[in-house]
Amino acid sequence: MTEPWTSLMGEVIVLDTAGPIVYIGRLTDVGESTFVLEQADIHDCRDGHVSKDAYVAEARDGGVTVNRRRIIILRTAVISVSLLRDIVIE
Repeated sequence: MTEPWTSLMGEVIVLDTAGPIVYIGRLTDVGESTFVLEQADIHDCRDGHVSKDAYVAEARDGGVTVNRRRIIILRTAVISVSLLRDIVIE
């Protein structure tokens, strides 16, 4: 069975958390306990007046606001993974 991450490698993805933080970036590696994103954006939705959904929708339409060259995120912090281009805006 192929790891689900294989098809996501090199793609711009969204890592959603249970809290106010969302990560968006190009997936370059997945370890046993980590995700590695490059050309990435860490966004804390407490810092603005926009919900996570609205922020991710803006990134999908306007591009990722890169504020980190590379980040390593603990897999335990992530509740869902999706391609940025798969975000649906209604």
